[in-house]
Amino acid sequence: MISKKEIQHLADLARLKLTEKEIKKYQKQLSEILDYVGQLKKINTKDVLPCTGGTNLKNIFRNDEASLADKEMIKRLLKTAPKVENNLIKVKGVFQE
Repeated sequence: MISKKEIQHLADLARLKLTEKEIKKYQKQLSEILDYVGQLKKINTKDVLPCTGGTNLKNIFRNDEASLADKEMIKRLLKTAPKVENNLIKVKGVFQE
């Protein structure tokens, strides 16, 4: 079982302040996790081929490129904006002093 001192050390590394109750809770939970991992180590994988590669997924992101929008669409968009200045939508500032 993982010790109370080890839990406190992990909490210090994570800059967490734990109560005694939380330390006991995490001590039990982490011990259970480590016990489970220990069980996995006992599994005979002698005839199991190692996994190589992953999936056939590929990057679906596109390059970030500016493009001109349809002028008619811009006009419609500006008509729906609450405030417009110099053909730009004016919004309330996010960072104000």
